[in-house]
Amino acid sequence: MSSPVASITQMQSLSPRQWLMLLGCALMCIGLVVVSSASMDMASLNYDSPFFFLKRHGVYLAAGIVCAVLVYQIPLAVWERSSGALLIFAYLLLALVLLPGIGKTVNGSTRWIHLGPVNIQVSEIVKVCAIMFVAGYLVRRVDEVRSTFWGFMKPVMVLSVMVLLLLKQPDFGAVVVIMTAVFAMLFLAGARLSQFLIVTFGSAGVAYLLVASSEYRWKRVMGYIDPWADQYSTGYQLVQSLIAFGRGEWTGVGLGNSIQKLFYLPEAHTDFVFAILAEEFGFIGNLIVIALYLALVWVAFGIARKAESLGKFFNAYMVYGFATLIGLQAIVNVGVASGLLPTKGLTLPFISYGGSSLIVMSMVLALIMRADYENQTAVPVKPASKKKASAKTAPKQRKEPVL
Repeated sequence: MSSPVASITQMQSLSPRQWLMLLGCALMCIGLVVVSSASMDMASLNYDSPFFFLKRHGVYLAAGIVCAVLVYQIPLAVWERSSGALLIFAYLLLALVLLPGIGKTVNGSTRWIHLGPVNIQVSEIVKVCAIMFVAGYLVRRVDEVRSTFWGFMKPVMVLSVMVLLLLKQPDFGAVVVIMTAVFAMLFLAGARLSQFLIVTFGSAGVAYLLVASSEYRWKRVMGYIDPWADQYSTGYQLVQSLIAFGRGEWTGVGLGNSIQKLFYLPEAHTDFVFAILAEEFGFIGNLIVIALYLALVWVAFGIARKAESLGKFFNAYMVYGFATLIGLQAIVNVGVASGLLPTKGLTLPFISYGGSSLIVMSMVLALIMRADYENQTAVPVKPASKKKASAKTAPKQRKEPVL
């Protein structure tokens, strides 16, 4: 048996992408267990099989791993060249999902395209396309972004059409996550703080107007402020989630012993899976999951910084965006479940039930790992010494014919 010191030394020798693989697998395994526990009773009632959702989640997980392996093989330069085409593809999907007969409506929201036994949530793919586009834009226009306000606003204006299409679904949560990740990318690329603050406060004002102008969004905010005032209507989900947190206490009631999953808490295996995790594994279990997310985002930011230092700016900006996307989506989901944020329909990355989210997040993780692989295999280019340079060794310039 290896000693603890040897084990620690071995862990320290792991590369960033190996750490990412370990952290991603840990979160996926936790998701498999919690989704299984949270969905059994609902699956038994509605589908006559307690493992209905577990089997589907396992298939999605396997599909995500296969897609991740394939994506990992593609050089990031290919994605950089395709960033404009990806933006067009995102707009095409957003337009298709709103067409009658193509888009599928669930609980008043038209966010899915139905393809046989599979429902594709368009916003999950759009998030990746938006980040790829902005990363490509920053490579081409980073000096303009740093020096002029117009350079900062160009990608925001391009993505404003995307925002309008997402609000037509409606999917306000996806809008918040995408635009926050984009602003973070622009800021990390060197945009002026004054420009960043102006656009941030302006976006916050627009978000307030969007909430105030929509009755269902305003009810969600009121339910968030005081869920107990209307605990059987607008505040029902949050009240049941808070009860799950309270029952879990420090160490939880044990795996499979949740009461709130017994038809009290809606969406127990999707949007509110963190509440079931809190009930069954307690505060300590929640802290472990949060620590895994923090570690994953930390490692990803380290990869981005290394790529930036090597001059691989597309890789760096892309990873900055994806790391922000994963961290922000986890923060929003945890905040909603614990009552810190208003209710939003965002899944918990790598854990919540849902094929589109799980497959796309697996591919995102593979892209970040690919960036680390390219960091490790990069050959630093040393500038030529002036003393050694001479006319004999300098390449001759070819004279072009004058037209």
